[in-house]
Amino acid sequence: MARLGLTATTLAALAACGGPHRAPGPAAGAAATCDAAATRAYVRASWATLTRSNASLLGTALDGADRASMYVAADADVDAIRAELVAELGAARAARVELTPLPADPAALVPLVPLYLPHPYVVPGGRFQEMYGWDSFFILQGLLVDGEVDLARGMTDNFLYEVEHYGMVLNANDSVFLTRSQPPLLSGMVRAIFDATGDRAWLARALPIVERYHAHWLGADHAAGDGLARYFDHGAGPAPEVVADVEPGGTHYDRVRAWYRAHPDQAPAAAYDAATDTLTPRFYQADRAMRESGFDPTDRFGRFAADILDYAPVCLNSLLFAMERDLGDLHAALGDADEADAWHARAEARRARVRATMWDDARGLFMDYRFTDDTRSSYPFVTTFFPLWVGLADDAEARRVAGNLELFLRAGGLSTSTTASGSQWDEPFGWAPMQVVAVDGLRRYGLDADADRAATAFLGTVTRDFCAHGTIVEKYDVVHRTSRLAELAFGYTTNEIGFGWTNAAYAVLLAGLGDGGAAVVDAAATATAPDDAPAATEAAAPAAAPAAAD
Repeated sequence: MARLGLTATTLAALAACGGPHRAPGPAAGAAATCDAAATRAYVRASWATLTRSNASLLGTALDGADRASMYVAADADVDAIRAELVAELGAARAARVELTPLPADPAALVPLVPLYLPHPYVVPGGRFQEMYGWDSFFILQGLLVDGEVDLARGMTDNFLYEVEHYGMVLNANDSVFLTRSQPPLLSGMVRAIFDATGDRAWLARALPIVERYHAHWLGADHAAGDGLARYFDHGAGPAPEVVADVEPGGTHYDRVRAWYRAHPDQAPAAAYDAATDTLTPRFYQADRAMRESGFDPTDRFGRFAADILDYAPVCLNSLLFAMERDLGDLHAALGDADEADAWHARAEARRARVRATMWDDARGLFMDYRFTDDTRSSYPFVTTFFPLWVGLADDAEARRVAGNLELFLRAGGLSTSTTASGSQWDEPFGWAPMQVVAVDGLRRYGLDADADRAATAFLGTVTRDFCAHGTIVEKYDVVHRTSRLAELAFGYTTNEIGFGWTNAAYAVLLAGLGDGGAAVVDAAATATAPDDAPAATEAAAPAAAPAAAD
């Protein structure tokens, strides 16, 4: 997911003070009864526990070091930001914080230094202590279900600030992420906040910023053939957060090289130089683009996504359609008919292009489009539901995709793909946001029975695992209905506790089941698990409830 988080010193300090590795909720076995209601209560409590701010992050860093650092935008008012920190930290502690304007030369950047944002935000949890691009969209949905409108609006304003001052919505607000974004969901956040507040003045200020972010995705580096887009990172070489993330077996890059050495017949020269046992510049560029996609790693675009630069992905182009439609609708809400018509026309042109290039009628699925040779992928992936989620598909296509639900639906929810590659964004792993995409997409087309089945399977897994460990985590093995990661070889081999978008998905999916949904989920949670669940060390240890980090 292209994350690293804080320095080891800061993480140690956070762990010592009760967060962020801990999460609200009972320790395993602490409650006599554990069910959907208890799990839902954990979610409500998590928003405070997972909320961070400049003061909380810098304050924790100062507890473990003499000084703390933060980058600010080159055009930022450093004196005003300093005054904020004095008010929040006190003069003595604020004086130990180094506020450094971003250098013009990217080579002069110090890695793993947080970037200033003006408002508090909810983080994923565990090692992931920044505000992440696409995580935050799903977190916002959960916040709104729980009435946390001010916090949701502040997070949206943070992203508007990023576009204005850092050039785009960032993968996360850390200096290593200044070269890439994540799947574009800002217009949906703006739309949701406007729906919740009706603030027309705020919307009028936000729309030009969203348009600027849209233009970022239409740049030459992101172009993928006629009118489509691809993922692309503007940096070069190994991603710094990957190099710094050493796990058993080395870094992700070390494990990839080892796999290529062991499988020379499957090691493309464009990605791996066998003579020197090195990954090529092309591989690193593809790897960075994969991290912008958020699906890192996966074999969806070739082994280790080494061919991603050749693809116009279903997810990205569906989201750009949604952004163009949202901009049209929001301009209409402000009474600007001409702008509304222009954006709606752009959306319809993209709709036609996506359906022409990505709809595979033989399979009944939307597939990624390889624009370099005018072919479609043959790798079924859960992103086939994105055109349903954003309303791009027609009714017949939506029914065909729903007819293929069993390709992805497992006992514990929707698997990311149908291929067990060993990567965390492939079989047998299921991720919370993909459940929301698919379930809400099915509901958009009136396919509620299918939506209910998928939602219930995943909610039952999360509830079952919560009742065993007292935590909600980042990812699940949906084949075996467990948070154990016995089959994971590539990706983050830890399973982080928190967990922002899983918590949000739980709230959203449970609400979607309506009255009586909790009872259905309880029944699913207590259903017999598969007999072949892998015996492995539990990925998520029980955790006691801490105080909020702020």
